[in-house]
Amino acid sequence: MAGKLLDLSHAAQRQAFTILVDGFLKHLNQAENRAQTYVKIVDAVGKFQAGGVKPETLEAVKKAVQDPDNRWMRFINRIVDETDPVYLRNLMLNLGYETFLRGTRTIRENRKKYHCNIPWLILFDPTNACNMHCVGCWSGTYGDKNHLSFEDMDKIVTEGKALGTYLYMLTGGEPLVRKKDVLKLAEKHSDAMFALYSNSTLIDEELCREVVRLGNITFLLSIEGSPETNDARRGTGHYAAVMRAMDLLKEYGIVFGISVCYTRENIEAVTSDEFIRFVSGKGARFGFYFHYMPVGANAVPELMPTVEQRKKMIDRIRFIRSPECDLEFYPMDFQNDGEFVGGCIAGGRNYFHINSSGDAEPCVFIHFSDSNIHDKSIAEILRSPLFMAYHEGQPFNRNHLRPCPMLENPQLLKEMIRKTGARQTNEEAPEEVGQLTAKCEDYAKEWAPAAEEIWASQEHKKVSYENYTEEKKEHPELANFDHADGSHGIRSVS
Repeated sequence: MAGKLLDLSHAAQRQAFTILVDGFLKHLNQAENRAQTYVKIVDAVGKFQAGGVKPETLEAVKKAVQDPDNRWMRFINRIVDETDPVYLRNLMLNLGYETFLRGTRTIRENRKKYHCNIPWLILFDPTNACNMHCVGCWSGTYGDKNHLSFEDMDKIVTEGKALGTYLYMLTGGEPLVRKKDVLKLAEKHSDAMFALYSNSTLIDEELCREVVRLGNITFLLSIEGSPETNDARRGTGHYAAVMRAMDLLKEYGIVFGISVCYTRENIEAVTSDEFIRFVSGKGARFGFYFHYMPVGANAVPELMPTVEQRKKMIDRIRFIRSPECDLEFYPMDFQNDGEFVGGCIAGGRNYFHINSSGDAEPCVFIHFSDSNIHDKSIAEILRSPLFMAYHEGQPFNRNHLRPCPMLENPQLLKEMIRKTGARQTNEEAPEEVGQLTAKCEDYAKEWAPAAEEIWASQEHKKVSYENYTEEKKEHPELANFDHADGSHGIRSVS
């Protein structure tokens, strides 16, 4: 009976937000009504998240949504104007209501209930097959070996939604190799949002029509700068395929972004004004920037950015997001934006990864696991020794410019893997934890003093919700304490 009442409450709340969204869409061409509807949406958020959002924050947001000169309102309005109305309606309901509002609240409740990490999103690989062979990438060398069945993917989403997770990112391999099953999954779970990391080569008009009809799929297209810098790593002709995909997605009014792996060789190209203006003009509205990670036997550690390049990257990404910049684009840099999310987000703290064999890995770059979806539920996976080690160890460094237990604190990953007995899952070639972390040790030592200098020179605002263990909240000095020999460690790993 309690479950049925909760379902009815969910349905009633979604219907209330649906009425708000429909009213908003009805007056798209009326600027005054649009601003008024934004205010109504903010008020509805405040009521729904009663006690979870500070009144002064809500007032600041309401002031911003009524300011036609606010940079980010111009940005949002541009997205609204360019997006197919049917697609936009589902995007606002699934990403706005289900993921950000109801999902976030449910996740926080379940973190207290289960005393473990509960993710805001789950990343999984429908297949490890890929039609490309990018330099330094582990995926393209796997071959067509493993796939998650439709039933596997359905299980992930069904169990995830029960915990409050309504956002799912699909990678691989190339997820569109499994296009039929991906579309079937999105149709069955019409209240969830799916984001596909794609190399663009399989995006066509037929797919775009289906995506508009469903309204709950977006794309992050892989691109790395100019035709020269891009095709040097991804192969001749790839840049042209991305351009074609961007044109189609823009034509059909589908919101999309780009996914950029920045390396020593392309970092300037992928952050230049010219590049950002170009991809924005093609319709990309956001970008996920990923620091190159030396994962796998065919990794090229020499591709990791230099210390000076990373320092410039921090300044560059933050400038693009600042009021002083007029670029119509929002970038996120997962290695350097740790301050805004409380450090490492892996291990289920905000996300985790399931590979095409069903192995649950704490991070897409950490190919170690002690659980598989064929043997355990999502809830059981999140309470496994490896995932609890992440939960108890986070933050791995109070300097959030050194967030990762692999790249910047490699001794911590080695310690967690050895204490939990997690097995390696790299299907390209077996890689023990010592082999992986050895490729990061020199980088970590070189970056540490630069990171400490930058961190000390900046003012930092504590994230209002960190999702650390109670012990870490009460005793922040427990994170990344110093041993007598100057190395770092974690006090508690179970």
